[in-house]
Amino acid sequence: MSDFDYARLLYLVLLGGAIVLIYFAHQRQSWGRITQQAMVWALIFVGVIAAVGLWGDVRTTVTPGQTVLSRAGEVELPRAPDGHYYLTAEVNGAPVRFVVDTGATQIVLSKRDAEAAGIDTGELIYMGRAYTANGMVRTAPVRLDSIALGPIRDHDVRAVINEGDLDQSLLGMDYLQRFSSVEISGGRLILTR
Repeated sequence: MSDFDYARLLYLVLLGGAIVLIYFAHQRQSWGRITQQAMVWALIFVGVIAAVGLWGDVRTTVTPGQTVLSRAGEVELPRAPDGHYYLTAEVNGAPVRFVVDTGATQIVLSKRDAEAAGIDTGELIYMGRAYTANGMVRTAPVRLDSIALGPIRDHDVRAVINEGDLDQSLLGMDYLQRFSSVEISGGRLILTR
């Protein structure tokens, strides 16, 4: 902040203080009512701060995570606030949250998600390599018994497990090419079989 900004801030604080003092001077006969009003305003202020702080959590629970339209064989994903599209699929019967990544060639599972899907990560041989924005990482090839999006189910699907620290599993082009149409329109990603 510049000196000019500090001067303006000081002026506003002094002006606000003067207004509050004048108000209290005129209302000195009814301190009980003033205290009650001050408490109400304090509660409103705390409520607004809590609502702003929790808005991210509220927004993610209110907006739908994904919609599966089975009769048309479509999966509709809303764009997340961070601009990505997320999808929860069942991998070997376990729910795994993926980020749809058209820059990834394969399905890439984090070690945590692979273990949740029943894959023994201690027995994997990391012989593949993947080049990411963070550099080269080693990968281990695996076959998934099944991957399901609602009624859409695929069996014996190739994937890789990332040896490094991967926060989010990736749903890459190998899987997306199983759909007849991949469309982005109006803030939605629509996958059609």
